[in-house]
Amino acid sequence: MKRIASALLATATIMAGPVATQGQTLRVTPAQTLEAQGITVIVDQNEFSPIFFDEKNAGIQIVLHGERIATDGAVRLDATPEQWAAVPAFLGRTLGASPNQVLVRSEYKDVNLGYSVKVTAEGDGFRIAVDLDKPLPPSLAGKAGFNLDFLPTAYFGKTFMMGQDPGLFPRHPTGPMAKDGSGDPLPLAEGANAITLSPEDPMTRVSITSDTAPLKLYDARNRAQNGWFVVRSLIPAGAKENAIVWHVRPNVVKDWVRQPVVSFNQAGYTPGRPKVALIELDPNFKAPAEAELVKLSPDGSKVPVLRAKTQSRGRWMRYNYAAFDFSSVREPGVYAISYAGQTTNPFRISADAYDRIWQTSLDTFLAEQMDHMGIREQYRVWSSPSHLDDARQAPPNIVHFDGYKMGPELDSPFKAGEHIPGLAVGGWQDAGDYDIQTPQNASVVRDLVWARELFGLDWDETSVDEKARAVEIRKPDGIEDSIQQIRHGTLQLLAQYKVFGHAIVGIIDPTLRQYAHLGDAGSQTDGLVYDASLDPTERKGAASGAQDDRWAFTTDLPANNLIVAAALAGSSRALADSDPAMAGEALAAAKALWAKQQTGDIKPGDGRDDSSSPRSAQAANVAATVELLITTRGEKVYADRLRQLLPVIQQNFEWLGDAAVRAIPFMDAGYRKHLVPSVRKMKAKVDADLVDNPFGVPISEGSWAGSNQVVSFGTTMYLLHQHFPDIVGTDYTLSAIDYVLGRHPANNLSLVSTVGTASKLIGYGHNRADYSFIPGGLVPGVLIVKPDFPEAKTDWPFLWFENEYTVSTTSAYILAARAAMAAAAEAR
Repeated sequence: MKRIASALLATATIMAGPVATQGQTLRVTPAQTLEAQGITVIVDQNEFSPIFFDEKNAGIQIVLHGERIATDGAVRLDATPEQWAAVPAFLGRTLGASPNQVLVRSEYKDVNLGYSVKVTAEGDGFRIAVDLDKPLPPSLAGKAGFNLDFLPTAYFGKTFMMGQDPGLFPRHPTGPMAKDGSGDPLPLAEGANAITLSPEDPMTRVSITSDTAPLKLYDARNRAQNGWFVVRSLIPAGAKENAIVWHVRPNVVKDWVRQPVVSFNQAGYTPGRPKVALIELDPNFKAPAEAELVKLSPDGSKVPVLRAKTQSRGRWMRYNYAAFDFSSVREPGVYAISYAGQTTNPFRISADAYDRIWQTSLDTFLAEQMDHMGIREQYRVWSSPSHLDDARQAPPNIVHFDGYKMGPELDSPFKAGEHIPGLAVGGWQDAGDYDIQTPQNASVVRDLVWARELFGLDWDETSVDEKARAVEIRKPDGIEDSIQQIRHGTLQLLAQYKVFGHAIVGIIDPTLRQYAHLGDAGSQTDGLVYDASLDPTERKGAASGAQDDRWAFTTDLPANNLIVAAALAGSSRALADSDPAMAGEALAAAKALWAKQQTGDIKPGDGRDDSSSPRSAQAANVAATVELLITTRGEKVYADRLRQLLPVIQQNFEWLGDAAVRAIPFMDAGYRKHLVPSVRKMKAKVDADLVDNPFGVPISEGSWAGSNQVVSFGTTMYLLHQHFPDIVGTDYTLSAIDYVLGRHPANNLSLVSTVGTASKLIGYGHNRADYSFIPGGLVPGVLIVKPDFPEAKTDWPFLWFENEYTVSTTSAYILAARAAMAAAAEAR
């Protein structure tokens, strides 16, 4: 063993060579991070989630050579925590008593465990010291320890050394597991007070030495696919001050600088539109003053077309930015950008550059997410018919682990646990999980209606047979895909109305074990209605004793009723020719839901705990009123109500401007005049907010990355441009499509899988365990890891806040893509 370890160390020394160095001293910044060139240590700037708990973006984190390789440095009660495992509550962060020290206070209130963590610059790394308020109670002995999680994709196939004993980081989790039935992973290695991760790779090498307790290394993927590699020390019994002391030594390559990221629209550009690439620059990089556009010849040669100076776009977050404007180049062809000795992947300049950017999202992604259907794409089966046993009544007074809430009243004719007939139709599974979120389903319907009415969605690549519960992708059936998708969403929304007389919050799995399901949606439940008289494994006819039927959360909330009313009013227009009976049902339901909410108190909220802010019922009232106004061609009751709602529109114009301007053709001239000040005010605010932002779009700095916000912004600004072209131009909309298709921070991949030359091909979908993608899905994209690190990981699918596809985000992209196509057409 010692000979093998010596050989590994020798190999590591040879591979590291003279470029690896120690000796850079970390310094505490005004933002209370520890920094040196090539490394940032983030100390509890990002808190554990109050809803989803462990999201792998909290505690002590290490950004090494431009990549966040470690996270969740904290006292944990589990060796390999899952997403919903207990997490400490953050109490505060201050500068410590020693130089270059940051101190954090945290606690587990439920188990009476309070502690401080001191992170102190030390030599060529940093020291972590854990002080307990009092020694561990016996119940936590052998459970509480200090963990630091390391990103699996940074270490796959690399080695580690626990003391002098070598090991290999496995590509796929292979145990070992406890044999006591607990399902707990056992350590990959343990027993030493020192560990080195990837000694052979100077870019990811990290050494940790423990003064107080031996180290253990776990593969948390043995418990859950989204787990990381965990280095852990148990807190010794009786310890208080310096209960844990680690010395962490990340290897930092001398004078390391991040290479420039040249970002552009991966789908390319139409000849007449503006064409500006952005170059993201490490402040320590000596940036050339010029960039060059080259055209690719059939023989592969690169012909210089334009060489021009870059223009500074200032600093944003931790990087500097420069712009390369090649708008003057209009000749169709295949091009690339050369900068600082590197040439980008190719892109097109072509009149049809955007003709197909929305279609995969419609004919493949939305089809793959269809619930209650079997979905096939040639030889591939995406899903067998799913959730045919929907649904049972959720019990009162619960908050579900995915954020659904049920109060004391069920607002339902069914008792808790009782089967609810009629819900096993239509709808889309919301995201990488398998629930139907009613507001999001309604948003998909409305987006498709708008896209079809405003820009056209004349496209047929998918067969949908609702009666047979069969979907065939890449098999045209003579009916527009958009019509079939609108109808599928309407089926679920109408089913809810027929059963309850109101919209519901949604339908979701009852247990965490069932919720943590990956793969075929049709295998998540047995498809048989639960019968309490049967044993759990017994089946009889269409019933079984398995309590796997999803729960329906049935709270009656005004916001949801109005969101659904808006969707149904729109769908009634879309379905009028192909299915007049359903169109009539949809309109009648929309009118009834709308009328129900026009009197009395309209309380906010949509019945979920994970919203960043309560969904506004008044805003939903505007949306529903506008849709009914359009459907009825200006019926007086809706026109009068919309005038009464003008104060709501003016106060929330950033979110309601798109709906408000759609009403203009159906209102009098005075209505349009009332909107003009709001349009001017919004444009002024947008321009002011974007002064220091080189990308020309609002970028979310919350806990969920913001591609949905960007595409919605693009659509809204184009609709304002349509009605107020003298105030709002098309550049906002084009910047939005540029952003999601590649011109964004961190990297230059299109955030829509398979759209563009280079796109996001590892996403958080139903197939994420395969490190794969769903064509046409839009991921959330770039997250700002506080205080200033833009991140969009390309190879690790399990960060849902960066990588999770959702149906409403993708339908919003379809609408924005069509708006961008219209904006680009104006520039010809």
